[in-house]
Formats: sequence, structure tokens, C-alpha cells
Amino acid sequence: MDTLWEILKSIILGIVQGITEWLPISSTGHMILADEFIKLQASQEFKDLFFVIIQFGSILAVILLYFHKLNPFSPKKTKREKGDTWSLWFKVVVAVIPAGIIGVLFDDQIHEIFYKPVPVAVCLIVYGIAFLIIESVHRKPRVNNFNQLSYKTALAIGVFQMLALIPGTSRSGATIVGALLLGCSRFVSAEFSFFLAVPTMLGASAIKLLKFFLDGFTITGVEMAVLVVGTVVSFLVSVFAIKFLMSFIKKHDFKPFGWYRIVLGILVILYFYVVK
Repeated sequence: MDTLWEILKSIILGIVQGITEWLPISSTGHMILADEFIKLQASQEFKDLFFVIIQFGSILAVILLYFHKLNPFSPKKTKREKGDTWSLWFKVVVAVIPAGIIGVLFDDQIHEIFYKPVPVAVCLIVYGIAFLIIESVHRKPRVNNFNQLSYKTALAIGVFQMLALIPGTSRSGATIVGALLLGCSRFVSAEFSFFLAVPTMLGASAIKLLKFFLDGFTITGVEMAVLVVGTVVSFLVSVFAIKFLMSFIKKHDFKPFGWYRIVLGILVILYFYVVK
């Protein structure tokens, strides 16, 4: 394995992960395309591990940017604010349960059946159309802050997150679409999607890492360097991607992401079944 070349590949893949994880455009769809042109010279087991672990860098970005908001122990918060923070975390936990259960039970089967170009492309296009339709009929939101977000609505958003187990759907895309349909503002929809990612993706990374080592696989020094660099890059790029999205939706809706998904889905189909 050429160390410098593989590290360069990990930087590019980290950039792709950092951008696409938080924008509702499907990180998996982009990673499938990226892996087609930027193939890591490693075992399939390591590549599967790499694509999951670099998500950890993306999660660290959320923790950094929202540390105060998500910290129920902050001395700068009043007793009421601490209570609101605990309430937010309980809602996140409730919303994580559906995807958590299905993911643990059927992760391998879902990966085997759906981690292919056609299902990914179909999901990209379908949810792209969904964004266009929802934004065209989007009414004045009922939920404009997290205190107005009920546990019932949080659970319903969690059910939508289950759809993201199918590659190409986009975890942020599924939860944002669900939240918008349930009457949440774009701001609440996006931020709640970020917060849901913390336990969801940390859990997925931990499970994948555990499986990797339980199966007896080991990591070489070069592979460790590739993994660390990709994760760090993913973290740095994620910080900017999150800030961009929150700034963007103050003045715009999600339609541009819908059109982008549709175009990308078509390109995936054309490449894998016409060009390739």
C-alpha cells in the first residue's frame, strides 16, 4: 500500500463524508461513487470499517458546535434550562429507538440487499422528489423550538429515520423530511437531525468496530494512518458543512437539495448501467 497515495485518498473521502453527512443528499450515495473512482487499496473489511469510522469525525463536529446546547450540566444554564436540555435528550433517545432496533437486527441483511447502485439511485430520486413536494406545500410550522416538540412527534421522526437504513435515503434527509411533514420548522428539523445522529452514528461505529475485531481482523500501521486522517478531515469539513446548512436554511428552503438528489440519482444509474 502506497502510504502517501492512500492518505490522499482518505483526505478526499473524508471531505466527501464531511459534506454529505449533514446535507440531506446521502453520504452513502456519494461514497459509492467516490469508492468507484478512489479505491482504497485495502481489504473489503477494512473499507467497510473506514466508511463507518470516519462518521465518528462528523459526530465530533456536532458535539463541538452544540456542546453547550446539549450539555445538561453546564454551570451557565439555569435550572429550567438544564431541565429543557434533559428533555431534549430524552426526546432524542425516544427517536433513536426504532432505527436502533431494526439496525441491530437487520444491518447485515440490509447492507447485502440494498447497498447497490439501483436501490441507492432510486432512493436519491424518490426523496429528492419528496423534498420538492413537501417544500411546495409547506405550511406554517407548528413546532418552532424543542419545547414544542412532543415525545410523540420525536418518536414519529425516529420512525422516519428507520428509512435511512436503506442506502441512498440519507439519514439527515429522512429525518428532515419526516420532521417537516410533522409540522416542524426547517431549523428544528435540521438541528434535531443533527442531535439524532450522535447516538445513532456512535452506536453504528461501535458495533462495526466490535464486529471487526471479534472476527479477528487487524489493522496495519498504514491502515491506521488512513483511518485517523480520514476521520480528522471528516471532522473539520463537517464543522463547515453544519454551519453552512444552518445559515442556508435561514433564507432558503430544501428544494435545491431535492433537485441535486434527483440529478445525482440519474447520474448513478447512467454511470453504472450505461457508461460502465
